[in-house]
Amino acid sequence: MNAEPQLANEATDSASRCGDSRRRDYWYWRLFMTGFSFSLFGVGALVVGAVLLPIVKLIPASRDTKRRRARAVMSAGLRLFIGVMHRSGALTYEFHGRERLGRYGQMIVANHPTLIDVVFLLAFIPTASCVVKQGLWRNPLTRWAVTLVEFIPNDQTASMIEGAATALRERQSLIFFPEGTRTRPNQPMVFHRGAANVALRAATELTPVYISCEPTTLAKSEPWYRIPARRPHFSLVVGEDLDLSPYRNTPLPLASRALNEAMHRHFQQALAARGAQTA
Repeated sequence: MNAEPQLANEATDSASRCGDSRRRDYWYWRLFMTGFSFSLFGVGALVVGAVLLPIVKLIPASRDTKRRRARAVMSAGLRLFIGVMHRSGALTYEFHGRERLGRYGQMIVANHPTLIDVVFLLAFIPTASCVVKQGLWRNPLTRWAVTLVEFIPNDQTASMIEGAATALRERQSLIFFPEGTRTRPNQPMVFHRGAANVALRAATELTPVYISCEPTTLAKSEPWYRIPARRPHFSLVVGEDLDLSPYRNTPLPLASRALNEAMHRHFQQALAARGAQTA
């Protein structure tokens, strides 16, 4: 789906193709809407976490049903956030193959170039669990939400691995960023073995999602107000499932190292190929 709104005129498109770095493409409007959207995100996180999710949890049902309902509410709120940024022209996006995400026991691994990668994934995978940074439990705007939807903190490796594997064994789908944090611009990706370890313990499928953003925005150590000269375009593409069977009969420490290296090579090659296609 190409969700690009038709806001730029032919002169702007021509300047973009020429690599002009001058502010354009409704720059001041995009700056305002980016700030407004992040304010909306903060208010929405508080309302969802402190009001809507507790109400959902109070409605009688099994634990699994309550969890699914809570995640669906959060997902709807995140889709609203993405919709506001998209419809206002602050960004454009495309998400190919998303219908293949959310299967029982599926582990979804993605590279992590921007701050809102997880927002895109959770917005369009309403049943998914996610391994997220511990800081979200300390943030008063987000701690209620991540607690009530039963996300998994990445603070301690052993407990994170067990929590993620348990979620997969319970037939939840799980979002995992092997890098652990955002890629620094112009720096190589570094994958940690936690994702491979979890996948080999409990995943029924291992599905890659390739994320790119051009021009770069919301990268590591980059403030929200440092927006690019033209609208950023987010591309999310679901790849073919990675085969876990060659690693299943090998001792876990060796298998997780080998799978981690294979995933890292796979993402490097896939992202390089996509970059060459769009260049």
